[in-house]
Amino acid sequence: MNKLLAALIATVFATAAMAQTTAPVANAQNSAQKDVNKAVNKEAKVAADANEDVAKAQAKADEKKADASNKAAKTKAKAHDNVVDADAEDKMKEQAKADKKAAKADAKAHKAAVKADEKLAKEKVEANADKAVAATKTAEVKAKADAEVKAAAAK
Repeated sequence: MNKLLAALIATVFATAAMAQTTAPVANAQNSAQKDVNKAVNKEAKVAADANEDVAKAQAKADEKKADASNKAAKTKAKAHDNVVDADAEDKMKEQAKADKKAAKADAKAHKAAVKADEKLAKEKVEANADKAVAATKTAEVKAKADAEVKAAAAK
């Protein structure tokens, strides 16, 4: 009977001690989970913003390329019209001018396309950097949260 009574008393004390130690751990886990959720949400927002910026830059680059291409086509058409309108003896001279203008227009369009691609590439690099920084911050928050839970469990 004494052994049974001693076991019951020991169980009551163990349960009370366990209840006292699990409450701070549960609070620490809840707090840590909130911090992690905030960090994950912030990371997702940063990623979404970065992706949106890249999409805008892509659209802008495509527009600039199209504008440059259209401008080159107009220049070539005008030069060709000059060749068609030229007298028979001036056709060769006008054709040479038209070829020169066409080459210059193509070069200008290509240069504009390269600049647009350069800006797009820079935007993509910035977006990837922003995403990496956000992911690092999230990892940091997760590590701190794990450390806080372990510290609360060790008390």
